[in-house]
Amino acid sequence: MREIRKVLIANRGEIALRIIRACRELGVKPVTVYSDVDAGSLPVRLSDSSYALGGSEPSESYLNIEKIIKIARLSGVDAVHPGYGFLSENPLFAKRCEEEGIIFIGPSSRTLELAGNKVECRRVVSSAGVPTVPGVDRPVELEEALSFADKVGYPVMLKAVYGGGGRGIRVVNNPEELRQAYSIAAAEAGTAFGRTALYVEKIIKPARHIEFQILADRSGNVVHLHERECSIQRRFQKLVEISPSPALDEELRATMGEVAVAAARAINYMNAGTIEFLLDRERRLYFIEVNARLQVEHPVTEMRTGIDIVKQQILLAGGEALPFSQDEIRPIGAAIECRINAEDPLSDFAPSTGRVIRLHIPNGPGVRVDTALYEGMELSAFYDSLIAKLVCWGVSFEEARRRCLRALNEMRIEGIATTAPLHKAVLEDRDFISGNLDTDFIERRKILEKVKKQIEEEKNSVQLYAVAAAIAYFRNNMQRPTRQEQTRERRRIVGARYYDLI
Repeated sequence: MREIRKVLIANRGEIALRIIRACRELGVKPVTVYSDVDAGSLPVRLSDSSYALGGSEPSESYLNIEKIIKIARLSGVDAVHPGYGFLSENPLFAKRCEEEGIIFIGPSSRTLELAGNKVECRRVVSSAGVPTVPGVDRPVELEEALSFADKVGYPVMLKAVYGGGGRGIRVVNNPEELRQAYSIAAAEAGTAFGRTALYVEKIIKPARHIEFQILADRSGNVVHLHERECSIQRRFQKLVEISPSPALDEELRATMGEVAVAAARAINYMNAGTIEFLLDRERRLYFIEVNARLQVEHPVTEMRTGIDIVKQQILLAGGEALPFSQDEIRPIGAAIECRINAEDPLSDFAPSTGRVIRLHIPNGPGVRVDTALYEGMELSAFYDSLIAKLVCWGVSFEEARRRCLRALNEMRIEGIATTAPLHKAVLEDRDFISGNLDTDFIERRKILEKVKKQIEEEKNSVQLYAVAAAIAYFRNNMQRPTRQEQTRERRRIVGARYYDLI
């Protein structure tokens, strides 16, 4: 066991702020790094000390391993927390921390290498009895992908072997599409992950996307913190996460939890992570991948279990044992997370940049907002568009849903476009209310069309209101007497009263 007294946070934005708060509550000193763009950010202001990485591009700053290692040595930290994204699943970064005697708050570099190689991870967990999506457990060339697709039938999915986050993925419906998509997916994978290798899987449709949060200590103890359903997605990017999943009964939940723990043990997992599954119409489960890091949607689980996952990450990395058994984890109520992105729904969700001129963060019972926004903040185009996470808890799913809608209506982020209208449309949809979810929910329910119509109607209402207000102002001012007329009228009235008195 090694005490962690000082942590370098190798990230930015809301997740850096989230880690700072966990450090404070543990009595650990937080140290941050920042790019030129983030020099005035809240994480920089609220950490004990902060060090400039320089540059604005991620490759110059938050993806520069040697710069971060140098700062870790200079600042004398005991550990590095990578957050999510950037270097969080990079085995080379974890390896450099290990070589420098710095604790990496996450899995070992060996586990990261295995989890990052999707086909090798599939092979290992499959040998442990974990069911996987039918596919080829090795990188494939185009001809082999075509042969597999002919055998199992279209549609199939091309996926980056070293991918994640929805990048390097293409759905194809016939041989011609596969030939066209192969080079595109390989190029995207090369740009995003530095490696172009692809593999191919059969598509499970309709399907629900369900993941289990796990925690594991160095002694081999592994528990799961129950499930989150992430079926509501757009272009393989998660939009809304809920827990518990309306698709699971207690028997299936227990089975999936056991399978998740088995998958984690198969790859010698340590620290916090997520085991992801697809669930088909016949309620058969299929392992997809391991997310070997803290998830964006971890607050959903925290709201139901009361377990601070980030604090547990730090304690587990220091060598402490899990403080609870599986039977002691008893989630209560329901939770929903909406990922608020700085994107314009009317412009095909293009990133929105600019200055935040007005900001109101909703609160009240059962409402949590994780964000690093502040009024006057300038949003750049250099980083991910996620700007806030709205998480609402309720005794029931319906209470959580209504709270989330109330909070969305209270939220004000002006100066930039956001995806808040999309979340309102989802939460008001009858299939969402009834729990009829799948990974095609957004397209099947025509949510984007509803959002665009709603925004146009709101803009028209605002414009009509502005015109009506202008007409009223004009009429009032046209009918208002001049100052000279007002003076003459006052004299007439006063004079009349005077003569009445005498």
